[in-house]
Amino acid sequence: MKSSASSAAMIGRESDLADLHAVLADSLLGIQRCVVIAGEAGIGKSRLLEEFQAETRDRVLALVGQCVDLGTVGAPYAPIMGVLRDLVSVMGAEAVNRAAGPGRAALWALLPELKEAALKEAALKEAALSEATGFPEPAAGTPVQETGLNHLHEVVAVLLENFSRQTPLLVVIEDLHWADGATLNLLRFLLKVVTRGRMMFVLSYRSDDVPRGHPLRGFLSELERSRRIVRSELGRLTRAQVLRQAQAILGSPPGAEAFESVFERSEGVPFFVEELLGIDDCDDGGVLPETLRELLLARYERLSPPTQHLLRLISAGGVRVRHDLLSVVFEGDADALDVGAREAVLANVLVADVDSYAFRHALVREAIQADLLPGERTRFHTRFAEALEALPQDRRVAVEIAYHWTAAHNVSRAFPASLTAMAEAKASYAYSTAAQMGERALELWDQVPHPDHVATRTKIDLMGQTASALRNAGKGERSLAMVNQALAECPPDDGFRYARLLRDKAYYLATSGSLGSIELLKEALALVPEGSPGDLRSTILTGLAARFMIEARPAEAIAFGEEGLAEAQRVGSARYSSVAANMIGIASINRGQVDHGMAQLERARQLAEGDGSALLRYRVNYSDMLHLLGRYREAVTVAERGLVRARELGLERSSGVILASNAVDPLFALGEWDRADTLIQRGLDLDPPLAFAVYMHRARLRSILWRGDSEAAAQQLRAVRSMMSNLSEVEMQTRLGTAQMAGEIALACGDLDRAWAEASVLLSPESRQLPGYDLPLAALAARVLAARRAAEAGDVGLAEPGTRADQGTRAEPGSGSSSASDFDLAERQLREVLAHDSFWPTFPLWNGLFEAELGGPRGTGTDPTAWQEAVDEIRRSASPVYLLPYAQLRLGIAQIEVGERQAALETLRAASVQATEIGAGLVTHALARVASRAGLVLEGGAAAHRRTAEAPDLTTRERQVLELIAQGLSNRQIGEQLFISAKTASVHVSAILRKLGASSRTEAVFLARSPANH
Repeated sequence: MKSSASSAAMIGRESDLADLHAVLADSLLGIQRCVVIAGEAGIGKSRLLEEFQAETRDRVLALVGQCVDLGTVGAPYAPIMGVLRDLVSVMGAEAVNRAAGPGRAALWALLPELKEAALKEAALKEAALSEATGFPEPAAGTPVQETGLNHLHEVVAVLLENFSRQTPLLVVIEDLHWADGATLNLLRFLLKVVTRGRMMFVLSYRSDDVPRGHPLRGFLSELERSRRIVRSELGRLTRAQVLRQAQAILGSPPGAEAFESVFERSEGVPFFVEELLGIDDCDDGGVLPETLRELLLARYERLSPPTQHLLRLISAGGVRVRHDLLSVVFEGDADALDVGAREAVLANVLVADVDSYAFRHALVREAIQADLLPGERTRFHTRFAEALEALPQDRRVAVEIAYHWTAAHNVSRAFPASLTAMAEAKASYAYSTAAQMGERALELWDQVPHPDHVATRTKIDLMGQTASALRNAGKGERSLAMVNQALAECPPDDGFRYARLLRDKAYYLATSGSLGSIELLKEALALVPEGSPGDLRSTILTGLAARFMIEARPAEAIAFGEEGLAEAQRVGSARYSSVAANMIGIASINRGQVDHGMAQLERARQLAEGDGSALLRYRVNYSDMLHLLGRYREAVTVAERGLVRARELGLERSSGVILASNAVDPLFALGEWDRADTLIQRGLDLDPPLAFAVYMHRARLRSILWRGDSEAAAQQLRAVRSMMSNLSEVEMQTRLGTAQMAGEIALACGDLDRAWAEASVLLSPESRQLPGYDLPLAALAARVLAARRAAEAGDVGLAEPGTRADQGTRAEPGSGSSSASDFDLAERQLREVLAHDSFWPTFPLWNGLFEAELGGPRGTGTDPTAWQEAVDEIRRSASPVYLLPYAQLRLGIAQIEVGERQAALETLRAASVQATEIGAGLVTHALARVASRAGLVLEGGAAAHRRTAEAPDLTTRERQVLELIAQGLSNRQIGEQLFISAKTASVHVSAILRKLGASSRTEAVFLARSPANH
């Protein structure tokens, strides 16, 4: 008996199918999930997905993308294009363009038919307008906009989200082990940022084809860290399941001997069971193949010679071959092609859809492809390459053409094809593929006659372009190696070319947090004399101004900025004129010329009008400066407007992230911590470059710490300190900002020596002053200095607020102890820093805190008058909101120290209200400790203590909620932590307050930790 290709019913995957349905149910409710299905070749991944799609056809729109096997280089965005084409086929090109919004032009590099539809629609609008007005005008809304890699990512995300609100979407990407780098980057982005709409992603890959070092491994490791990812590993079938499968395929039970042989040889892999049962007379105990190769080729070898020839040809074409392409490369007539294809389909070797053929399983294709003779391989790949080149421009995929010429060993054709593929990949923002194609072309360079004429560029230029693609693909070290190789081969007397390479290397070093940029830029500048054509000299000069500004060397930044401005104006470059004015403005303000600097920034804004890139750069620096000057609300406005524009231009992952971080800092100062946290999470989800990631991590550390979880902040700091240290080597603002954050965390954890090591960076010889960063760091250093003085004298008192002095922080002799003279010297040096920065608008605020921290007879911050003055200054100033409850806490402690207990109680209660209002758990925890040691009851009085002692025990869940309340989390955040709704969290909070007899969340935390409750 001859078997069918497979059983009508899917065997052994019932639970896997049920799991997919469960995830879909969540997705239909708007809970975004992704299922990653792994399994060895032949295990049934595709069959499972087919069954799932069939069962959900009436509920979701399935969009399917297939990764393409082109050897070591994947076709850029091949599966994404499949998904988008499915969407276009159902919804129509016009609807897709409208759903993509203003950024739809970013999709046109992938789907030219969308551009045609948009231009046709624009032409119709123009014609209608012309008829109505009597003269033609450009149609409003014609989609012309600057695009980029991140813009493409954003547009695809917006497109899917918009459609998923109308129709639930099931996005399936198969054979991820063949995915190109660009596809993986886009999927990484989508899985992180797509949070709205009703959408489910399913990814599948062949686990036995992902060895160590495979690009997919890193991608999968990232997915493991997301709670939105569901992993599914398909296992082999059991003996009973194989028997059920065999009976379903054969239509009757197999013979015992044949079944034993099938089960043993298939090892429970469904596809192998199908192939073994597909062999004639297998159920009668016939001879079965001894090797896997024989098994895979068994059906193929029973076909007629012409059909075998056709299958060998198709195997060279790829995973799926279109009929029209096959008809071109096939040497016979159409009838012969149809006869051969039909025989292969009936034999269950090929499957056919509307317009193409594919092998029923990739393993069969690989076995036949491996069986090609050298001559066949060359001829077949040559035919495919020529046929693909003959296609219309909008239907060609250059990387496929390059693949076939390379496989045909035709170097003279593979070389230009690789260059074309590089350009095409770059145009579609597939930088990893562009880099691979550039490297392939470089490998072939010396094998081609007159390669510079063929390439229309020098080898050194190609190396520079490849290095740029590598950098954009996130391969910084490889990019730097390529630039170094180009510099080694470029004659130094080739001035402009050598200077460009030096400039590019300087840029790569700076963005990777490495030293050496300034020296390289100066070397490049020397090679481009004044009056040189083009804007190369102005880019180098503004680059130098930027590096000096970042390294807090304002005089040099201004000098190079002014020269760069003059050079940019000479060559008519408004962009670099704006950048130069921008650098001059920031450096001037940091140098003390605040009004002049603000005027230069306004000049930079005016010069940037109409230039998205220059305007974003202005907004980045201006919003940051507004924050440092204490103009928090203005800073948020400028940063958020810039962030919107960055998203429109597709630059959210770079300029957008730094603008978001510039909004986060003032939002935190304003007390809008939830808004800040949302921006922080979004920024980190975008997986930004090093510098931008550091800014976001620093902001997250501040949020974690001030919400009250110092241990978590310390742990997170250890995880990211390395990247922060790297950037600190080249950015003074990062060095000072990181010291501020690390010092606060160390202090909160009770490590005074570490806190001083961090804060005293301000006094190191390598430190250069930046007033906006110096002043808060000086206040922190004063606080640590006071705590160290107290610890050295053994004066623990009521504990340094935010630290765990009760666990012992006194510096013992020989373990970093310091003399009084050392402390006095440090104080004098800190006062010198303050005097230098006294022109800064926020100086009165930070100076008031500084004086209070070191007030009192022993210089340990115990003077109530100084703290009252600090509180008054905070109230007068536009100060960060968390400083008020902190200063009130310190005032209350000072009042207790001098015996003013009633005044202290009122002060501490006011601090409690302020801290609870903004969720400053760091302060509320300190308040609880101080009140406990001083014997003060901040809320509720003795009756509350009696009620607490009599209150019923809290449940396990209520205690979990209480711990999160103590960290300053809102009901929504508690719900996210415990995977419950905000409403359920609110119910638990109400129960806790009732059981403890507390009138507020702060009181509940205090009462739960009081002795009466233990």
